[in-house]
Formats: sequence, structure tokens, C-alpha cells
Amino acid sequence: MNMDIRDLGGRPMIIGGGIAGLMTALHLAPEPVLLLSRSPLGADASSVWAQGGLAASLGGDDDPALHLSDTLAAGDGLCDAEAARRIVYAAPAAIEDLARLGVSFDRTPVDAFRLGLEAAHSRRRIVHAYGDGSGREVMRALIAAVRSTPSILVVEGVEARRLAVEDGRIAGVVASGPTGPVFFATGRVVLATGGIGGLFHDSTNPLGSCGQGLALAAHAGAVLADLEFIQFHPTALDGPGRPMPLISEAVRGEGAVIVDETGRRFLEDVRGAELAPRDIVARAVWKHLADGHRVFLDVREGPGSAFERQFPTIASACGKAGIDPARNLIPIRPAQHYHMGGVAVDLAGRTSVPGLWACGEVASTGLHGANRLASNSLTEAVVCARWVAESVAASPDGGGRRAMTTDLPAPVPTPVRPLLSRALGVIRDGEGLKEAARALLPLLQRHDAASEPAAVGLIIVIAALRRRESRGAHFRTDFPHHATVARRSRVTLEAAIAAARELASSPALESVI
Repeated sequence: MNMDIRDLGGRPMIIGGGIAGLMTALHLAPEPVLLLSRSPLGADASSVWAQGGLAASLGGDDDPALHLSDTLAAGDGLCDAEAARRIVYAAPAAIEDLARLGVSFDRTPVDAFRLGLEAAHSRRRIVHAYGDGSGREVMRALIAAVRSTPSILVVEGVEARRLAVEDGRIAGVVASGPTGPVFFATGRVVLATGGIGGLFHDSTNPLGSCGQGLALAAHAGAVLADLEFIQFHPTALDGPGRPMPLISEAVRGEGAVIVDETGRRFLEDVRGAELAPRDIVARAVWKHLADGHRVFLDVREGPGSAFERQFPTIASACGKAGIDPARNLIPIRPAQHYHMGGVAVDLAGRTSVPGLWACGEVASTGLHGANRLASNSLTEAVVCARWVAESVAASPDGGGRRAMTTDLPAPVPTPVRPLLSRALGVIRDGEGLKEAARALLPLLQRHDAASEPAAVGLIIVIAALRRRESRGAHFRTDFPHHATVARRSRVTLEAAIAAARELASSPALESVI
């Protein structure tokens, strides 16, 4: 099949149509930019589904130093303190930027932002839109702004498959569209592709989000960071539907409690109870389920009669499941929700590969550490998009235009899901991780539709094997305590494959990892 070759003439390219990608494109204006989205804007981005909102110190009793303190505490010793400081201090201005772009945030009668409380926050600092419709409203405003900006060329229905690298730097993007393979020649690429929820059976994310950005970066030789830290949301609606409907932490912030089938609040003696950090609540719920109990969210007293008005999306999901929250307990279980790890970047979004930037969930800035503080992720995407755009605009295109002619199949994560769901769940162990690594390596080497998801899964598994401790969202039963020194992890695809091969030849030796 012939490849369509398009020289972008020095124009940078953004891969991904969620909040991070849209904001980066808007901040680049009036510099021409191409934004590539595999589906119509807003159709399958995780950003649209975000309920919790954006965290920023906007209240009279709050300040960025308190927000920073809460962020570092939730990150369990692994945050990059300087990155976290810069991001949370920039957060209030970023919220105002969104408001100027037309985002209709919830406000009080005196037109101040209405602020919500979520787990591990010491103040009410979560900005919402339409109750639990925050992501949808932010995306609505950003899509409208992008479509009305002449310098942004949006290409929809085309999916990136591989990054071309020439002389050690980015030279273009191989993509697949309705008419076949396309090569976009450019020396500046921004990854804004979202997360990895599609690699897990139980997830609150779109099933199509299966780590495509991580695969693109990994094959280009980029360094990836903190991949082992995968956040499981403790309150997904327990039912047969996939993806699983999320029940926002904001519901607990308004007084909902977690109980078992006997009505007992088994988190009552935990510091912070239902509003403890997510990793603690998720493990407690997981263990209670494993002990044979059922677990529920009880909203009958708090938020009580205000539930449907405050959380219309969640109320609708409950109604579709035949649950009346005013009368019934809501069955819950943990589900994969957010990836703290990603492509290693600095605060300008630069990766280890010249000409490649990353922003949003696909990037690892160091803000989240081992356990993301609730509602910091959309804030991070909005704040960092400006810095990424400034860095891209200030960087030369880099030349290099040799077309890469490979045509790769669309990723299919189905063979990988059971392996990662078992090995990389709420609670892990070395034997399970080693078994997954040995199973993933041949899937990667088949060079078919399962290979890219298998490559992403393998890198994460190797990162989890290397971290021989429990910290934040990474809990190993064979290493249940903190290591003496907290260190962020780094890994490349080449190193992960080498480790997996060594493990396959010496299955009894974890020390080879």
C-alpha cells in the first residue's frame, strides 16, 4: 500500500485531543499547529469523563503552600517537590484562564467559585462544573475555542502508529487513516494521548486508552518514569458494565460513607476514614471484598436529598443500574483510574528524545509521586500545557524528513488485559509480576495487534518488579514496607525487554531485574 507523505513545513504536531492536547494547541496560537485525533474531538478522551474537577487554592482559608503540602503528603515521598511547587502555585491562574475561555464553573450566589472537598485535601479547593460534569464542560469550551482558531488544523479519524527518529531526534509521525498509512514530516511532536485504562478489565477509563503514547515514546527510545504507580479509584460502581461508572470522591467529600453488607463503616478507624488517600481506601475496600464481604457507598444521609442535583451524571448511572441512591446502598469496588507514571519530562514537557514533548496523563512530571492527590491531574494538564507550548514555540524544527514506511495494525489489548489485571492490581507480588513478564514477552515479539499493548504492559511490569518496596499505589505483599530511600524509577523499552529475557532464562532470580 502506498504511503501518503505530508510535509508539515515546520509546523509542530500534537497527538491527542483531550484537555492537554487542546490547551497546548491554544497556547501555541498563532503559530500554525496540526492536532491529530484518532476520533472526533471529545468522542473518546478520558478528559470528557472527569467528574472531580480541578484542584487550586482559591478559597479564603487556603493558599498554594497548603495545596503543596497536601500534594507531597499524598505522593508518599516520591513527588518532585520543585515540580509540584511550580504547578500548584500556577493553578489558580490556570483556572482563571479556563474561565476566560468560556468554561462555566459552578459558582456561589456572590459569583465566587464553589469549592468542593476531596480525599487528602485539607481545604475545600476543588473547582467543579455542572456538579460532576467538569471534564465535559471544560472539553466543550476548549473544543469550541480550538475550532474557532485559524492556526490550528485538526485532523480527526487518523491514529499515530510510530514516531520516526533520524539522527537521534524526531523526524515525523507514521499514522493510519481511512485511506491507508500517512507520514507527517515534522521535527516537533507533542504527545497528549492519555492513559492506560484499556489494558485493565476493571477501569473507569475509555477502553481505547491503552497506552498508545507510552508505546510511541518507548519505540522512539524515550525514558519512562514511575510506571509502576497505577491509581485504583476505590468507588467504581460495581456491575457488569465496562468501562465502570465512576462515583466521584466528591460524593464522599459531601458526607457519603463506605459500609459493608452489615452496615459497618470498616474505614472508621483509619486516619481520614473515607477521605484518606486513595491508595489506602482502595486497599481497604479490596481487602474487605477479598474477605468475602460486599462493599457499598451510602449517600442516604450525606449528601442525601441533594445527591441527584449535585451529581446528576452519577445519579443517572445508578438509575441505569436499577439503584435509587435515596433508598439503596450503591455497590462499589476499586477500578483502575489514573496512571501516575509516564514519559519522563521536565517542566517544559521535554522528553529524553530531542523534538519530543509530552503533556497530561501520558507524561510524568513528578507532581503525583506514588499516589495522585485527587483532582490534581486536570490541573496539571492545564498548567503544563502553557509551558509545553512555550518550549515548542522556542525550539527549532530540527530538519530531517526521511519518511518511515512501516504500516502497523491498530493495537488490540484484549490478550493483555487478564495478564495485567492479575499482576498489576491493587495488591501485587513478585511471583505474579514475573509470571506476567514471561507471558508478555512472546506477545510483544509476535509483531501483531497485541504487540504494542504487550510492550507497554511489559515495561510497567518490569518497573513494578524493580521496585522492591510498597509505596503509595504500589503495594507488594512480598515487600510490604517502605525502602529506606525513596527513589523515582526510570526504564526504557530496550532495558525492559533485556530484563524480561534474562528473567525468562533465569526464572528463579529476581535479582536480575
